[in-house]
Amino acid sequence: MTDVAPGSPKIHSGLAAREFSSTTPAPDRDVSVIEMLSVLLRRWRLVAGLPLLVAVITGIVSLVTRATYTATATFVPEVRTQSRLPGTVTTLAGQLGLPLGTDPSQSPRFYAQVAHSRELLERLLLTRFPGKPAEAPVSDSTTLLRLIQVKGRDHADSLARGVKELDDLIAVRVDLQTNIIRLSADARSPDLAAAVANRLVEYLNDFNTKTRQSQARERRKFVEQRVVAAAQELGGAEEAVKTFYERNHGWQQAPELVFEEARLRRQVTISQEVYLTLKREYETARIEEVNDTPVFTVIEAAIPPQERSRPRRTLQVLLALVVGTLISVPWAFAAQHFERARHDGDADYREFSALLERVRGELSRVVLPLRRRP
Repeated sequence: MTDVAPGSPKIHSGLAAREFSSTTPAPDRDVSVIEMLSVLLRRWRLVAGLPLLVAVITGIVSLVTRATYTATATFVPEVRTQSRLPGTVTTLAGQLGLPLGTDPSQSPRFYAQVAHSRELLERLLLTRFPGKPAEAPVSDSTTLLRLIQVKGRDHADSLARGVKELDDLIAVRVDLQTNIIRLSADARSPDLAAAVANRLVEYLNDFNTKTRQSQARERRKFVEQRVVAAAQELGGAEEAVKTFYERNHGWQQAPELVFEEARLRRQVTISQEVYLTLKREYETARIEEVNDTPVFTVIEAAIPPQERSRPRRTLQVLLALVVGTLISVPWAFAAQHFERARHDGDADYREFSALLERVRGELSRVVLPLRRRP
């Protein structure tokens, strides 16, 4: 009796300690690098196989994808400033993208927008370029619209689709510090890419020349009309002075006539100044009609590129390996976690399994009737 009583509390406390240790979860501990590497080695087929599979698929797709070549032409449009600000201020503003004193219709950004205009793109699509025999069975050239293989319901629809397609194939970059414009064109062949880029620069120059000359022509016509009107006004003012002198021989003796004579002579002086100003403007407009046309200075004409710009197979395969690795490594750790939770009978895992089974059942009840319909 005396031996058992003192020991019974110790036995009871030991059982309670074992029960407490079995029901209380172990405190969280940091996962070591060795354990992480063990997980990756245990599932090495997934970690290594998925990136390789993605890289192989990407390589096959890049081999099947048709090559794209990019040709670039660089040119500088003549920019004339109309500002009287100091040159340093104008230069600094240009570097910040603020073209002070520059005619907006002569800025490099204006030509960059014109290069993407529908009028120029349609003209380029209807231009004939050397093509393959299969693309040009009748002659050795065909329109760019056929070369880029754009199809539509009719010619107008094909042209509209071609404008959208060609707009994506053309890129224009502007250097605000040097006003250099780089125009790039993508095509399936190097020769076609260079030809499209050079032809677009040529059409930009034609647009620039015709637009500037038409503006100068309209300005010259307007000034010419004003010169004729000013000459008539001057002739009328001079005729009024002549008539005044003929009718008033002693006008110096009458104050009213002196005042009238001064007014008529002042009108003649004003008409003379207006006429002489318009006459000078007319002569200037005649000269500007020919000379005042900003021209393009082509720095480098586009040449057929030796290497394709797309697809970049090596870069794409490397990116596929990286993306596959970023997917496979978390996948391996997630699979290890689910496997351990299933083995330990974790409550969260059992709840997840039950929810997954319920979702499968609901989906099967929705999908099966759809499959049975004729």
